[in-house]
Amino acid sequence: MGVDLRHGGNREAVAARLNCRPSQLLDASASLAPWSPRCSRIPLTALRDYPDRGQASLRQAIAGLHGLDPYAVLPGNGAAELFTWAARDAAAAGGSAFLVPGFSDYRRALQCWGASWIDTPLLSNWSHAGPTAHPPLQAPVAWICNPHNPTGQLWSRASLEQLVANHALVICDEAFLPLVPNGEQQSLIPLVAEHSNLVVIRSLTKLYGIAGLRLGYAVAKPQRLQRWVDWRDPWPVNGLALAVGERLLASPRRYRRWCARVQRWTAIEGAWMKRQLAALPGITPMPTAVNYLLVRANSSLLPLREALEQRYRILLRDCRSFEGLGDNWLRIGLQSRRDNRRIIRALREELKRSPLA
Repeated sequence: MGVDLRHGGNREAVAARLNCRPSQLLDASASLAPWSPRCSRIPLTALRDYPDRGQASLRQAIAGLHGLDPYAVLPGNGAAELFTWAARDAAAAGGSAFLVPGFSDYRRALQCWGASWIDTPLLSNWSHAGPTAHPPLQAPVAWICNPHNPTGQLWSRASLEQLVANHALVICDEAFLPLVPNGEQQSLIPLVAEHSNLVVIRSLTKLYGIAGLRLGYAVAKPQRLQRWVDWRDPWPVNGLALAVGERLLASPRRYRRWCARVQRWTAIEGAWMKRQLAALPGITPMPTAVNYLLVRANSSLLPLREALEQRYRILLRDCRSFEGLGDNWLRIGLQSRRDNRRIIRALREELKRSPLA
């Protein structure tokens, strides 16, 4: 079975192709916080025992962060598993609509249930990162990504409230929102208690840099989430992921401190990286609210991406996997300042060697 290397986060596969160690690669194709928390003293029972099928402790911890009923929270095997069940509800509610370019996993989830969808083109030139108004969508089910992936635009809660009022079902992907300075002001989680047609899905992968654990959660009315529980596998979240999640989220104060740290990094490194990229010949970095930058050029950027991979062991995101983007776009995930400098140096050297047309 082949691996789609156009997607980010394929360090093992790329290392095998380049005949190097994965640790030699700087992976800026995936958009994660540059540090992961230390979780010592994970109990042996997390490995030995069957996981709690009700995920009660983790539900309680997540509910405490947001002031929710624990039954309005459902942990999942990453956001991807939860998109699958949201898509089953979407298929029953009618056609779906979402913006393009956009995250391809919504299509994957809808295809599981033979559902239809409408692509709504998003302008390829925007002047600021937001908060800004989300474009209208024309279908019973609205899929929203806030902030938007891959553009990095932040949508205003006021504009999203209009979608909630006008659609039979609204599925809002807030995977990156905790990384955005003041991003919580635009979250739809506070609206879930009053709107049975609203589902909000979040990921802990990006915020904590724990992509290997696969841990996310959905917020929705308890009746909807219980239906998902009846559909899914008996143990969708493994014991290690539950134990780590409980430890990370047990203290709302510690969670807020971590979010503040990540948000400061997003603001500082995002502004620095945008200035550095804007100074390079032939490349235009687009405004972003989050921890990745979309860059464009008037010609193909594939040779540049491949050169950084081959000569400098730096991975950037090939944007052809985003419907509506071509080979003249790249996405760069923010890193530490040291690694961001490494990316800029490599880009500068390679553009001197092979200028863009």
